Amino acid sequence: MSKISNVLTMLELLETGRKYSISELSKKLEVSDRMIRVYKDEAEKAGIYIDTIMGPYGGYVLNQSIRMPIRKFSKEESKILLDYIKNEKDSERREKLKSLQDKINSSYIRNNDDVISDKLTDEIGKKYNVLTRAIKEKRKVKILYYSYGKGENERIIDPAEMFLFQDGWYCAAFCERKQDIRHFELKRIIKYELLDEKYE
Repeated sequence: MSKISNVLTMLELLETGRKYSISELSKKLEVSDRMIRVYKDEAEKAGIYIDTIMGPYGGYVLNQSIRMPIRKFSKEESKILLDYIKNEKDSERREKLKSLQDKINSSYIRNNDDVISDKLTDEIGKKYNVLTRAIKEKRKVKILYYSYGKGENERIIDPAEMFLFQDGWYCAAFCERKQDIRHFELKRIIKYELLDEKYE
């Protein structure tokens, strides 16, 4: 497989939330340990940060939601295959095509719920990637935040940590306006801008 394909496959494995050691990933992708480290670097250049757990039981963990490219068949594509099956004259080849379609239908068909879920998580994923990058690079972020009862207000924050609480992603950050640590829910961040200015 190509490097891009291997990076995507590695991200799909890590997206499950499970910790994988470098050796486990290298066996699954059939590449060297060194190449797994290269793939990690390539992902981070694209703004997808993979956490490294040190020690004998360490490995890589993906602590963020990301928008993966669609690598599944759609129902429309399945119908195209069905047309080929109907027009196939050779009975043995037709049976092989039917078997292939059964496998596709059982494992790889994207339904409407998948598409809706992708749309809901896409914007949250972008915010997560920007804030994670800000934490790693110690850069300030300017946000337009919606507060219940107060409406929209602009803040400059120093992001410190991302965490999941009751099915929602939050960023713990020092708020320059409040001069205190605040928790910002990602879905209430309306606009965001990664600044060049760094924080201690």
